[in-house]
Amino acid sequence: MLLSAFIGALNGAVAKILSVSMDPIEIVFYRNLLGVMIILYSLKKIPVFIDTSKLHLLFLRGVFGSLAMLLFFYTIAKIPLGEAVILNKTSPFFVTILAYYLMKETINIKTFIALVIGFIGVVLIIEPFGIEISMAHILGVLGGFFAAAAYATIKKIKDIYDARIIMLSFMGVGVVIPLLIFLFTPYAHFQIYTDPILWILIVFMAILSTVSQWFLTRAYSLSAASIIGVISYTSIPFAIGFGVVLGDSIPDMYSFLGIALIVIGGILVSKK
Repeated sequence: MLLSAFIGALNGAVAKILSVSMDPIEIVFYRNLLGVMIILYSLKKIPVFIDTSKLHLLFLRGVFGSLAMLLFFYTIAKIPLGEAVILNKTSPFFVTILAYYLMKETINIKTFIALVIGFIGVVLIIEPFGIEISMAHILGVLGGFFAAAAYATIKKIKDIYDARIIMLSFMGVGVVIPLLIFLFTPYAHFQIYTDPILWILIVFMAILSTVSQWFLTRAYSLSAASIIGVISYTSIPFAIGFGVVLGDSIPDMYSFLGIALIVIGGILVSKK
């Protein structure tokens, strides 16, 4: 999860750079299209058996994950990178709730305290940014919910499907949804770009996203959703660091205190 968080934050930084020249929906389309090609190549080299008994859950994982990505990339384009990641990191709270109600996972006092510490850390980081509530921020939190729903679905199918099949469902739906938006809505217009720099960044982002998703999928397959969800908070300081490199303001003492609390919360909940 730590590796996924770092690579995911770097991926967000690349998406932030691309959003200057491309629509977020286009970024999602190209990112997932290349991701699908990578996964299909992997499956060709090392094929796996596909169980058809839970295809509906596999499809739901794809829908939830794709909606989360669309909303996340939209907020990245509209607000600072660290801010967008913070809003997306509301997902661990939703994960814990969904894990409790859908998968009957217990929430012990240590996990609860870790969530509280993580929440305080998020508040400390948000406050210095002076966030103003807007549609982008609301959609950012909604993206966090869909991300949590996708993670919870992984727990339901982790023992049925290979991690690559789970990723393929996510990326495949992530290609179809942008295409439907391009074809049937006036929101976005599909373009074919010729700038080699853009394509280098798109390919780099596709590789980063695929690797990050594989680590994330494996993490949720190997441990309790609530534990992995809290550890995913570490993507916030990673994202803030990349944001500073891209021109965001340097966090003040409150932000650094918030980062420390988030890391402490992650360590506390993962300690045996």
